[in-house]
Amino acid sequence: MRLNVLFQLIRMQRVMVRHGLDDLIAETHLLRPLRYVFLLSPWTWGSGRTEGSRGERIREALQELGPIYVKFGQSVSTRQDILPADIGAELVKLQDQVPPFAPELASEYIERSYGRPANDVFAEFDPQALAAASIAQVHAARLHTGEEVVVKLLRPNVREQIERDIEVMYALASLAKRYSKDARRLRPIEVVTEFKKTLLNELDMMREAANAALLRRNFEGSDQLYVPEVYFDYCRSDVMVMERIHGIPISDMKTLRSINANIPMLAANGVEIFFTQVFRHNFFHADMHPGNIFVDVSDPDKPIYCAVDFGIMGTLDERDRRYLAGNFLAFFDRDYYRVAKLHIDSGWVPADTRVDELESAVRTVCEPIFNKPLKDISFGQVLLRLFQVARQFDMEIQPQLVLLQKTLLNIEGLGRQLYPELDLWKTGQPVLREWMEEQSGPKALAKQLRRDWPEIKYVLEKLPAVAHKLVDAVTDEDQNVVRKARQHAKRQAQQRYLVFTGSAVLIASSLLISLSSVPLLGGIGAIIGIALMWQGRPQ
Repeated sequence: MRLNVLFQLIRMQRVMVRHGLDDLIAETHLLRPLRYVFLLSPWTWGSGRTEGSRGERIREALQELGPIYVKFGQSVSTRQDILPADIGAELVKLQDQVPPFAPELASEYIERSYGRPANDVFAEFDPQALAAASIAQVHAARLHTGEEVVVKLLRPNVREQIERDIEVMYALASLAKRYSKDARRLRPIEVVTEFKKTLLNELDMMREAANAALLRRNFEGSDQLYVPEVYFDYCRSDVMVMERIHGIPISDMKTLRSINANIPMLAANGVEIFFTQVFRHNFFHADMHPGNIFVDVSDPDKPIYCAVDFGIMGTLDERDRRYLAGNFLAFFDRDYYRVAKLHIDSGWVPADTRVDELESAVRTVCEPIFNKPLKDISFGQVLLRLFQVARQFDMEIQPQLVLLQKTLLNIEGLGRQLYPELDLWKTGQPVLREWMEEQSGPKALAKQLRRDWPEIKYVLEKLPAVAHKLVDAVTDEDQNVVRKARQHAKRQAQQRYLVFTGSAVLIASSLLISLSSVPLLGGIGAIIGIALMWQGRPQ
């Protein structure tokens, strides 16, 4: 293990101890190889802080550890149903209440990025952060043309912190691979690699701006989701400027209820948006925690989601998308045999898995939760049972699907907060079934032909010339074959003639030698006969 990684692991432990969370270190089995280093560390000899709630201490420890750990806290915070109340209430604050960096640094940041003061770039710029998160923070501003915007700035030195923490994650993944019996199935190093790619992409503001623009096009004119406009002329690799959204945070349920917003519609639309993004657009917002979602209640009866923060977006390859869609539909139809068969066909479980056994295991976990609203489903128990099934059937983690699974959990957690009576299955099934029909029907074929027409047209234009060359090549080849056949036949005839002649000469020579009248001549003849037969042998 590299020395700097060891120092970072010790730093993690020191932060946990300082916040009175040393019990979590003791229970972290991956750190067993380092337990003697930790036991000999001076800061473990005394007790950590005890003031403040357990949730508050966990939140502050995550903030001190850095961006990756705050991201983890944000994701976990969406699942209030599986968190203790005190921890859940504190982790929610990580969504948009991370301490911002100093206002003067924000102004310096703008001047460094644009080469001129903030007041020259914008008609108005508020150096006080509007909201702050783990990777960046946003400031209110106004363009010289009058539009209200938000300016998103990366945190100083955030790339160095993330690269340092990813190195630690690789070290922990290596320990897991070495000491965990489930390492091959869980593929920890591959999961960290996928996570690294996602995080480093999030540090490029130009990439995020392009993500926002594509998502905006995908939902142009939608009555379910609004995506703010991006002002590309003001975007840089470390700065992004986009339209300011005025809406109610999705977490502010008290306000939404006070204005009689249509909460059931909002919850159902959230599920539809998820399936639409994943299957119809193949481009989904993968950071859907409540801090990134607002609600436009201009018409309370038809509320519209407003999304922000497009740093983490997901896509799937065609094969995974089809298998996932098939799994969802089979699940909706309670066709557990189909679910099991798809898992085997996709390679997610070993090929020698018995379909009937996997079918039975999946049915046992899933059947009890059908036709129940979210409030009556313990997803903590469901996830635990599914993990047990995965281990039983040696099911490998699919790193390319981790981002989607995280998003699905976020959406389900959001639906639970909004409208616990929501039936996820009935809401998602029509969208998914319609997409599957589109994929296999005449419209899908027409769409594919329209998409591929330039390539098809190019092939058709080149086909006559290619066909002509192919015919010429075949004709030349045929002529070569005939010529070679004739040459081969001629060579065989010559070989037979030589063998026959050599045999005759050898027989005549043998007679001459036996008669002893002219033995020298017979010997010479025998040599000639043998030479002729040698020349006529098959090559």
